[in-house]
Amino acid sequence: MLDIIHHGGATGVTGSCHQLILNTQHSLLVDCGLFQGEDAAQDSFQQLQIEFDISTIKALAITHVHIDHVGRLPYLLAAGYKGPIICSVPSAILLPLVTEDALKIGFTRNAELIQRFQAQLESQIIGVPYGKWHTVVGESKEANQSITTRIKLKRAGHILGSSYVEVAHQHNDGSKERVVFSGDLGAPYAPLLPAPKSPYSCDQLVLESTYGDRQHVGRRTRRATLKNAIEKALGNGGTVMVPAFSIGRTQELLYELEGIIFEAKRDAENNQWHDLEIIVDSPLAARFTRIYRQLKPYWDKEAHRRLRSGRHPLNFESLYTVESHEAHEQTVQYLAKTGRPAVVIAASGMCAGGRIMNYLKTMLGDERHQVLFVGHQGAGTPGRAIQQYGPQGGWVEIDGQRIDIHAGITTISGYSAHADQKDLLNFVKRMRRWPHTIHLVHGEQTAKTALKDELDALYQRKSKPLNINT
Repeated sequence: MLDIIHHGGATGVTGSCHQLILNTQHSLLVDCGLFQGEDAAQDSFQQLQIEFDISTIKALAITHVHIDHVGRLPYLLAAGYKGPIICSVPSAILLPLVTEDALKIGFTRNAELIQRFQAQLESQIIGVPYGKWHTVVGESKEANQSITTRIKLKRAGHILGSSYVEVAHQHNDGSKERVVFSGDLGAPYAPLLPAPKSPYSCDQLVLESTYGDRQHVGRRTRRATLKNAIEKALGNGGTVMVPAFSIGRTQELLYELEGIIFEAKRDAENNQWHDLEIIVDSPLAARFTRIYRQLKPYWDKEAHRRLRSGRHPLNFESLYTVESHEAHEQTVQYLAKTGRPAVVIAASGMCAGGRIMNYLKTMLGDERHQVLFVGHQGAGTPGRAIQQYGPQGGWVEIDGQRIDIHAGITTISGYSAHADQKDLLNFVKRMRRWPHTIHLVHGEQTAKTALKDELDALYQRKSKPLNINT
């Protein structure tokens, strides 16, 4: 059985990085992400170092371009990795934008260095179509060892371009093994993206467990909750602040908001919706949204039906973007003073920096406003503190300042881009041949333990053997 070494993502929800050992000369790396929140140790610089041996890595496969899966790429390349970086075709377009932003925030502002890194990165990226086998290790007679390793990317439904990775490996004795890395799996019925379909079979499965201990609400319920949160802020003369990742969550929210606004405007009594502004306050999110529009062939059938009816789910009339920092500061003050009805979507998704922080500092103390959480808030992040203590009338510290929370706090887990417990179990159940070994990663311990218990019970009911690692 092939060994798997975890260099991140095994004990938390960030820093995903997994090395599949093929033999003494060859290995495959899947993702190389950044640590965030409590996953980031006090000596965060040490966690940025690539301290594992990269000499055997023949290819890096990227499941998707969220920073907790690709944020250590600059350090990997700086450590000397010059091999192929394999990802889906949409991810090949998105990845340079993500890394450019990551470089500016955490690496260097030197334009020449950034340009050199980007040029090297783009020379190593290989965009592979979904469902096509790609050879990463061909037959070799080195040290009397002959192996073949191929990978195939399948849609994961998490964000545009997201994939899970199937690895087909033939050992030097001719025996075969199939390993699947789930990456981050999306929930069914998510806006814009087709739901993931399980592989036919595998021997080992590296499975994410972010929401392994809970079920999401249905799409109709979460749309109603989203609409109610907005209507409450509209009635109070306030702003709905939505912390969201620049790629994925932002575009899915815009899609849902376009649908809600479209339906509300058909109701003559819903005049308040006519004045509502949807503001994307993130230059990076605006760039990603433009790319999402260009990549319409990867949207799902429902999105294409909207397009055919003449609607523009990511480019509608009441949608505005804020680009410059000056315009951002003006928008914060304008909304805080005027009570103009608005929904503001801004990064970061866990309130661990970015423009959302200025909105929170200015508006958290005002009961007219609402904070709407639509994604997982990692332990140790300001987002988790606001989510946990806000409904109790608690406080949060932002930039060394204590802020009493009077704004309304709403959480909609159903808009998470992650599969819930039922979806994760179905990913396994719908395989024709179930894995004999499952490695649970990308989850807090409570989530992994709950999912482990459910998987154990599932296998026992079918009298199948299971080795499960948490």
